[in-house]
Amino acid sequence: MEHVSKIRQCIKVATQGFIGREQLAELIILAAIAQEHLLVIGPPGTAKSAVVRRMAKIMNGNYFEYLLGRFTEPSELFGTVNLKKLREGTVETDTQGMLPEAEIAFLDEVFLGSTAILNTLLGILNERKFRRGHTQISCPLKICIGASNSLPQDEELVAFADRFLIHLFIDPVTDNFIEDMLVGGWQAEFTDVDSLSSLTELSAISDNLKNVNLDNIISFYADAIRLLRQNGIILSDRRVVKTLKLIAAAALINGRFEAQKQDIWPLYYVLPTLDMQQRGQEILNDFFTLSNNSQLFYATELATQQPNARLQRLIEQANNCLNNGGVRIEHVLREIDANYTIDTLPEPLKQLRTQLIKLIV
Repeated sequence: MEHVSKIRQCIKVATQGFIGREQLAELIILAAIAQEHLLVIGPPGTAKSAVVRRMAKIMNGNYFEYLLGRFTEPSELFGTVNLKKLREGTVETDTQGMLPEAEIAFLDEVFLGSTAILNTLLGILNERKFRRGHTQISCPLKICIGASNSLPQDEELVAFADRFLIHLFIDPVTDNFIEDMLVGGWQAEFTDVDSLSSLTELSAISDNLKNVNLDNIISFYADAIRLLRQNGIILSDRRVVKTLKLIAAAALINGRFEAQKQDIWPLYYVLPTLDMQQRGQEILNDFFTLSNNSQLFYATELATQQPNARLQRLIEQANNCLNNGGVRIEHVLREIDANYTIDTLPEPLKQLRTQLIKLIV
C-alpha cells in the first residue's frame, strides 16, 4: 500500500513544535480515511486550530474554517442567498468558497451554533448533502473537525455531538515538558509547511475500506462491547457499527487488508465522555494488550497505555536521539527500561538501546 508511506512524515511535519499534539494529527488521518468526523475538547490555547490548519495544508484539500458564536448567521457558513435568483422567485444559495464545498472543515466552538445552523450541519455531516431553499447539492466533505472547550449538557447538543464519531480530550502541556514547549513553540512561530500528501491519496486508502476483512475481529469486538455494557457503558448501535470503519482504517494504515485484534484500539476514542474513556480503558485492558499501529502510535498508546503500543514511538524517539543527538537520551533509556525487561525487549529496540548507551558512556 504505497500511499501509507507518507502518513508518518505528514504527522511529524504537522506537529513540529507542538508538544503532545501527535494524537490530534493522527486521529485526523484516521478519521479522514474512515470519512468520519472528529470532536476535540480542550481549553483555549492548546494548539488545536494550529495543528488542524497544518494538517489541512499538508493534506492539500479544499479547506473551510470558522469560529462560531451565538450570533453567527447561517450565511456565514453556508453562503448568501443569490439575490438575482431571489428576484426571479427562487431561493438559491451561493456556496462558492463556503462549507458545502469544503473537503476539510474546522468549526471552532461548534456548539455555539444556532438551531438553524446545527440542523443544516447535520445533513452535511451525516449525508454529505446541503439543502437550503431550492439549493440541494452533494458535498465533497471528507472530514469535519469540531472543537469546543467542553462537552455540552443540553440534550439536543449532546445528540449533535454524537455525530462526531471520534472524541479527543486534550490538556495543556504538563510541567515536565514546559521547556520542550517553549523551544518547540518558538520554532513553530517561524515554521511553514508545504503539501506533502493529498486527499486523493487518502481517498485511495479510504476506497479500500470495503475490502478489509473483518471476520477475525467480529467476535472479539462484540465481546468488548458486551463487557462495556456489563460495566454500565452503553454506546448507541450507530456508534458501535461505525467503529468498524475506524478499525478497518487502522488495519489499512498498518498495511493490511485484514483487521486483527491489534486494530481494536479506536474503540477508546468512540467512548463519548472523558469519564467513559478513563473507565473504558481500564475495563478493556485485556482487549488492548496487543494494540499497536506502525503509523498512528501516539494515538494507540494514549488509548491503551500498553507496552506493545509504545514500541513504535520509542523506536522513533531513539532514532531521533541517534540522528540528532538531543538531550533526552537518558529519558528515552529510562522509558525503555521501565516498559521492558531484557527478556521482553523487542530486538529492534534492543539494538537501539545499545547504541544510545554508547552515546552517554
